[in-house]
Amino acid sequence: MKTIQRVAEAPSGIGMDVIGVPPGSPVALDLRLESVVEGVLVTGTAVVSLQGQCARCLEPIASPEEVDLQELYLYPDKEPDDDEASRVEGELLDLEPLLRDTVVLDLPYTPLCRPDCAGLCPDCGADLNDDPEHRHDDRVDPRWAGLTGWTADPDDDEAVSAENKE
Repeated sequence: MKTIQRVAEAPSGIGMDVIGVPPGSPVALDLRLESVVEGVLVTGTAVVSLQGQCARCLEPIASPEEVDLQELYLYPDKEPDDDEASRVEGELLDLEPLLRDTVVLDLPYTPLCRPDCAGLCPDCGADLNDDPEHRHDDRVDPRWAGLTGWTADPDDDEAVSAENKE
C-alpha cells in the first residue's frame, strides 16, 4: 500500500455551463494505492474549487467541494474483453476520467447562492434578494388592453337602464 498527497492542476471540462471546476485551479488529492490481484485499487478524496452562477439570481458562486474517489485500475493482461475498464498504463494511472466523472456526478443540478434565494423579477430583472417587497402595478391582460381607457360614467348607466325599460 502506498499513500499519496499531492496538489495538481484541474483539467478542462469538469463541470457544466452553470457550475464547474475552472481549468488550472488546484486539486488537492489524498490517495491510497493498493495492489490487488486484478490491478491497483485507488481510494481517497479530492478537494476542488467550484465556481459558477446561482441558477435563480445569477450571482457568482465559489465553494470548495470534497469528493470521494474509488477506482480499480486493471493490469493490461486482466480481463482483456472489458474495453470500458480503467487500466494501468506502464507505471501510470490516468486519474482525469475518474476525477471528472466523480465531480460532475456530485455537482448540484440547480446551484444556488443560498437555499432561500428569491431569484430575479420575471418582469424587470430586479434582484428579489435585495428588495423582497419589489412589486409592479397589476398587469393588464393584452386581450383586454383596448378597454383600459374606458371608464364607467354614471349618466351612461341611467341611459342604458331607461332603454331596457322601453
